[in-house]
Amino acid sequence: MKIPIYNQKGEEIDTTELPDEIFGLDFNSDLVHQVAVSQMANQRLVIAHTKDRGDVRGGGRKPWRQKGTGRARHGSRRSPIWIGGGVTFGPTNQRNFKKIIPKKMRRKALFMVLSQKVKDNEMIVLDEIKIEKAKTKEMAKIIQNPKFKILNSKLLIALPKIDKNVILGARNIPKVAIMQAKDLNVLDLLNHKYLMFPKEAINIIEQTFKI
Repeated sequence: MKIPIYNQKGEEIDTTELPDEIFGLDFNSDLVHQVAVSQMANQRLVIAHTKDRGDVRGGGRKPWRQKGTGRARHGSRRSPIWIGGGVTFGPTNQRNFKKIIPKKMRRKALFMVLSQKVKDNEMIVLDEIKIEKAKTKEMAKIIQNPKFKILNSKLLIALPKIDKNVILGARNIPKVAIMQAKDLNVLDLLNHKYLMFPKEAINIIEQTFKI
């Protein structure tokens, strides 16, 4: 599968061949959904936490003797039926929402999303992504080029390696995220309409994810 290569001015200067085993797969929505849900579950922070009767302070002494008072028997003031007592069946931070998905499934779902980006013309390959100074204005000039037709859509930039100038230049641009090509994943690709990367990143993707 061939795809055009653009320079930073938006001019088509060449074409490149994409490996079909990565960029030529049919889309399976069930598999992609399963992998995306597992990623969201694994990122989930368990914040809500209540204390049960064993966690709350106090309650070491029996409130009153067992018999003879005419009142109901109680063993602790920290029972859930008392004010200031523990919480029954409340949420705790011991809950585990993690989901394990086999590596081959994750990889195939990633290839499917990349393939769909190509089919929908939502993948932009540049000869290079480089700016001389870490200036937002310089990165915005590349990203907001009308020839790329990105407009106000979300954009994910995948770099073959860390480029401090590019990262600093892009971080203040709304709806733009930046990461290394080796860290591409289904959830980030689904959360961004367009994917942009230099042609060098194709080799990184192939080396990192290819079987």
